[in-house]
Amino acid sequence: MTRIIAGRAGGARLDVPSAGTRPTSDRVRESLFGSLESADAIVDARVLDLYAGSGALGLESLSRGARSAELVEQNRAAAAVIRRNAATVARAGGLASARVHESAVRPYLLRATGPFDLVFTDPPYDLGDEAMNEDLKALAPLLSAHAVVVVERAKRSAAPDLAAAGLELFREKNYGDTTLWWASPLPGSAEVEDAPSS
Repeated sequence: MTRIIAGRAGGARLDVPSAGTRPTSDRVRESLFGSLESADAIVDARVLDLYAGSGALGLESLSRGARSAELVEQNRAAAAVIRRNAATVARAGGLASARVHESAVRPYLLRATGPFDLVFTDPPYDLGDEAMNEDLKALAPLLSAHAVVVVERAKRSAAPDLAAAGLELFREKNYGDTTLWWASPLPGSAEVEDAPSS
């Protein structure tokens, strides 16, 4: 069991899938969202949560004022848990519910239209570096010019190839065995501006 840390749905309890996912710890989420709020990256943001697991990152964003959240999870059981969590958060905070997409990440990215302002990608540890980098390339055209992309990986993993996706690293932080990389589109590389989200 985990919970929404702050915002309109603060304290709401979230279920965690019994297997196949690796939820971001409360400590990492608290630090991450404190930094995102300091950077004014959450309020009114269009959020995309890839490899969503329990949905905690996207749902925390909604609780703290994001405009919308798209949560992508391939595992059927996990997607069902996310739907329950999204309903819980919507009720607790009087919020619109997140949209849950039961899909592999790459096919979703290839059909989505964006733009997205805040993206979380927390792939399973067994996802290869090349596959992760291909995901980032597919994501790049869906970003707004001011987007923030947060990549979460095991500390022992190779750093994501952000430059190949037209992204620029602006922060890197270790939390025990976890590393977060923060990136934003290089000037002129974001292709989407204000088209409606799909």
